[in-house]
Amino acid sequence: MRTALGTAATVAATVPAEILLRAFTLRNRPYLPIWFHRGLSRAMGVAIRTHGRPAARNRVLYIVNHLSWADIPVLGARIRGSFVAKSEVAGWGPVGWLASFAHTVYVARDRRQSAGTQRNEIAERLRAGGSIILFPEGTNSDGTGVLPFKSALFAVVADVPGVVIQPVTLAYTRINGLPVTRRQLPDLAWVGDTELGPHAMSFIGLGRVTAEILFHPPLDPAAWPDRKALALHCHDVIAAGYRRLMRGHVTGEA
Repeated sequence: MRTALGTAATVAATVPAEILLRAFTLRNRPYLPIWFHRGLSRAMGVAIRTHGRPAARNRVLYIVNHLSWADIPVLGARIRGSFVAKSEVAGWGPVGWLASFAHTVYVARDRRQSAGTQRNEIAERLRAGGSIILFPEGTNSDGTGVLPFKSALFAVVADVPGVVIQPVTLAYTRINGLPVTRRQLPDLAWVGDTELGPHAMSFIGLGRVTAEILFHPPLDPAAWPDRKALALHCHDVIAAGYRRLMRGHVTGEA
């Protein structure tokens, strides 16, 4: 009940204001999704701790590991950027509507021939001064580690002069103040054929969940010989950060 009321209050406070602002100002710029995500995270019982800061500029490609549907409100509460999601998300009822409202870039990840179109859509958003949040694993991990990165969409950096890449590690580290155990990972990570509704109810039913976001130093893509080397470097940085977060070896909070 608390989550439902909190979500309803967040929607009522942000969605009408966003629609009004778009009617009178830049129609294609999302103004309030970050406040929506913050309210939704609070309603879900998620406490967000951050280490480091997002790059203080536009045209940033944030590279993040992917664990759960909850990654969207958690990351969206701290990063001003648009997500990249598979095209099916647009048809997920209220979830799809909210994703479109936040100007999500949709891609057909199961069609290799569409890679050029996907890259162009991301590049266009970056050229317009926006920032993009990309999950290069292509799917959710089970929480035991970080899956290999798909390097195809890293090629977008060659199409947008001045773009910066910032690796970001996300981890769900505590439940009700206690470190997360391996047995609890399935309740946090959304994998396999698990339906969204039941998993969301299980996640919320856990109680107070602590999510930690570790912002690594921004990178100049020109420092790597090709996109595969860049993708591998980002993977290694993020995977090492994930191990540190899950072991409680990262201290300090912004």
